[in-house]
Amino acid sequence: MRKTDKKIDNQLRQVLTDVCEVALKEIEGFEWLTHLINYSNFPKSLQIICVFDTTDNLTRYMSTDREKELTQLIQTKLLGVGVALKNISDHIAYDTEEKCEKEHHGNWANRLG
Repeated sequence: MRKTDKKIDNQLRQVLTDVCEVALKEIEGFEWLTHLINYSNFPKSLQIICVFDTTDNLTRYMSTDREKELTQLIQTKLLGVGVALKNISDHIAYDTEEKCEKEHHGNWANRLG
């Protein structure tokens, strides 16, 4: 990893940690989030995965306007470190612990890889 890649990764981790802390307090069923990135195609390659505990909680969340709040929070935090994305929604995905357990026996490395 190049020095500039490491700097970007550290900024992303800090920003996404802040988002995660807010979401844990405010969103029922939210568990954690992570990101995937190809630094040679940054920021276009940035993918943020928001993980919920169950499919039911994710479905309930997605049926409200709260999704827009989390999307806006992510976008605001990223802009704060100079990361501007054309359509932030294209960079956010949702998943559940329940689906990972069922489809990948809880192995997130395989699921995300």
